[in-house]
Amino acid sequence: MTASVTDQVALDRIGQIAINVKDLARAVRFYRDTLGMRFLFEVPNLAFFDCGGVRLMLGPAEKPEFDHPGSVLYYKVADIHATFAALKGRDVAFIDEPHLIAKMPDHDLWMVFFRDSEGNMLGLMSEVRR
Repeated sequence: MTASVTDQVALDRIGQIAINVKDLARAVRFYRDTLGMRFLFEVPNLAFFDCGGVRLMLGPAEKPEFDHPGSVLYYKVADIHATFAALKGRDVAFIDEPHLIAKMPDHDLWMVFFRDSEGNMLGLMSEVRR
């Protein structure tokens, strides 16, 4: 029996993530200037950033049913304590301190959470080798 095309489909890459914003100019300043993300381009009501090869799209919700905070995005960083200190120095509103989440066989997983200029929850994660 031959496998059908639908049997072969397996999603494995994210191409773009959308984050709802109320004030696009304010959000662009936060992601570009505060977080230091690479700005790609802007079109009416939308702004795009590069996030390690994944495109991040900021814009207002198209319909009322989509008008809610986004999913939590986790930015992978090499040194969570240094990144935390640098972003805190830029007045990022952290809701906690970097903390150990889990001891894995070959590394420790650390996280810390903060909100963007629009109230969306974001996280930093760091896999610290022992």
